Amino acid sequence: MSLSETIKREARSLGFDAVGITRVSRASSATLLDRLQDWLARQYHGTMGWLARDPSRRSDPTTVLAGCRSILSLGMSYNTGHRATEGPGYGRIARYAWGKDYHRILGDRLKQLEARIKAWAPDAITRAYVDTGPIMEKAWAQQAGLGWVGKHSNLVSAEHGSWLVLGEILTTLELDQDEPATDLCGSCTLCVQACPTGAIIEPYIVDARRCISYLTIEYRGTGDTIPNELRSQMGNRIFGCDDCLDVCPFNLWAHTDAAAAFSPASVTLAPRLIDLAGLTDTSFVEQFSDSPVRRAKRDGLLRNVAIARENEASQHRKPPIPLPSLAK
Repeated sequence: MSLSETIKREARSLGFDAVGITRVSRASSATLLDRLQDWLARQYHGTMGWLARDPSRRSDPTTVLAGCRSILSLGMSYNTGHRATEGPGYGRIARYAWGKDYHRILGDRLKQLEARIKAWAPDAITRAYVDTGPIMEKAWAQQAGLGWVGKHSNLVSAEHGSWLVLGEILTTLELDQDEPATDLCGSCTLCVQACPTGAIIEPYIVDARRCISYLTIEYRGTGDTIPNELRSQMGNRIFGCDDCLDVCPFNLWAHTDAAAAFSPASVTLAPRLIDLAGLTDTSFVEQFSDSPVRRAKRDGLLRNVAIARENEASQHRKPPIPLPSLAK
């Protein structure tokens, strides 16, 4: 068995649901840089200034790890088969944040896999990331065969649907490359149509400034700095948004055997807005210390909860009763 196959077999034994390898090439890095620079030039990154810092470093793994030859892309399914509690008084949290923090879940496994790679190849240099480094992980995952980047800009797996969280290991090893995934979106535009705010301005291009995930997680401004049009379209979403993923046909038969760590907590599956509105600094940490929700910070979550309650109240307001006409 080759070293590449040995590594992939070990990755699966550690609990990764998807694993693939791609080689780093100048051509691939150049293509990614062109796409990134075009997206940044349109200001679609909003206030996420770190994305605009040194785009060439973000698109070229050899500037992150000198001598990088291969990228091992790995994914874990977070699809548990549960359904969010809907109805008056409840907010909605994106599915990937229902369980424990995926950074830690994947990070621990990546460290174990790195250790075993170094045991098999002592001269190899590796560097692992889980959504924390300057790596365009979805594009490299597509090159490694894990799935393709869909029209909503998220990775889609024929086996696991859109419900994969990703990590990667950069290495100086020259490993066997897998076949890149084929884009199977075809003529489908369900995700484009489903976006509440029209953030998918064209297939494969998302304007983050209109995206509910960006507005509820990354955007640090107060509620009154979010345009009224977008505030109303946020509905009851208080952390992230799954609308474009929920309608993807590939999720109809996606596996629902996610690791136990992704099992939802009651506060994330059925978040009561009135309870969250009273969060203190202490109670926020107690409830979300091991959750992706902490990314929004307490002030951000309270802002989102206030908007959700405002939207719910506006839905139940009755229009004014017209006065009888005095005209004869």
